[in-house]
Amino acid sequence: MNHLVLEVGTALLLVALAAILAGKLRFSIIPFLILLGMLVGPHAPTIGVISFKFIESSEIIAFLGRIGVLFLLFYLGLEFSVGKLIRSGRSIVIGGSIYVSMNFILGLLYGFLVGFPFLETLIIAGLLSVSSSAIVAKVLVDLKRTANSETELILGIILFDDIFLAVFLSVMSGLLLGDSTSILGTIGSVLICLGYMILFFIIARKGAPLLNKLLNIRSNEIFILVIFASLFFVAGFSETIHVAEAIGALLLGLVFSETEHRERIEHLVVPFRDFFGAIFFFSFGLTIDPFSLGGAIWIALGAVVVTIIGNFIAGMISGRKAGLSHKASANIGLTIVSRGEFSIIVANLGLAGGLMPILKPFTALYVLILAILGPLMTKESKAIYNFLNKIFKWSNQT
Repeated sequence: MNHLVLEVGTALLLVALAAILAGKLRFSIIPFLILLGMLVGPHAPTIGVISFKFIESSEIIAFLGRIGVLFLLFYLGLEFSVGKLIRSGRSIVIGGSIYVSMNFILGLLYGFLVGFPFLETLIIAGLLSVSSSAIVAKVLVDLKRTANSETELILGIILFDDIFLAVFLSVMSGLLLGDSTSILGTIGSVLICLGYMILFFIIARKGAPLLNKLLNIRSNEIFILVIFASLFFVAGFSETIHVAEAIGALLLGLVFSETEHRERIEHLVVPFRDFFGAIFFFSFGLTIDPFSLGGAIWIALGAVVVTIIGNFIAGMISGRKAGLSHKASANIGLTIVSRGEFSIIVANLGLAGGLMPILKPFTALYVLILAILGPLMTKESKAIYNFLNKIFKWSNQT
């Protein structure tokens, strides 16, 4: 234990260097952190007193990463609200339904095609269906596309996708973590998860006036203590009733998003989200032996191809249904193809439920490839559209 602080400090220094490199290249930090985690670990060297194996600190780094998941989902909950969902309109429901349905069905078909068992196939379908809100939002800002005609629908689809994620994780939590061996027991666990989620929706809509009074705290120190205490308690309690702790964090964020303190909470939480979120991606890579990836490379590449095709078609259909041009519709599918934090969360739920270990290297490769390709395809969307337009002659159509 003598070198514990040094090991954690070394890990954080590596994470900071990866963040600087990603910033210099103007690229998503996620693939850099996953790759970094994969390059160090038990197979890495020890140089003097500095060990890159992270043997003593692995559990602490994993726990810090676990906290990162809670902050990521909590912040996501803050970003969308029940009221916003109601106001978002018909196009989001239609576009989001097309996007999620197409990707989930393709995921199911792909899972069965490669021979995964039923529960593993559900996890594969789930992680193929969820885009990365963090990467997509960052790319839209970096490329100055926030005012584009298709951006509102892109954000709406992402929002719908996030709702699907909440429902999917709730259902899968019941199936995998419910400790039920009978069909009725499993159904009961799923109903508990869904009921728990509905309870938070009701609190979000009806409890805002009371929460506004309770959170009317002048001191930022006391305010953040109350928020964090609520976050960790709700997440921990959720786990005791076999609801994923990440879902508890998301639901609590949803509740706080309905209060008048939402912006204050966001402002105070962002640094913690970024810090612990970065450790989460690093810790995920740290658990992956790069020499074990060979067995998952072909199914990961197949899933990448399925995702790119499915996203592009879903984006085209959604955009055209909303009255957008072929070019704007193409931008939708090319922008939301990135995969990241939420695919990893879905995979981690499957691993926590004792499913096949190959889910870990498969997800690592899948996320890594699309976290790199996604921003590149978005950046080059004009060239991709022009190439496809020569084939399909979209510009000649009305």
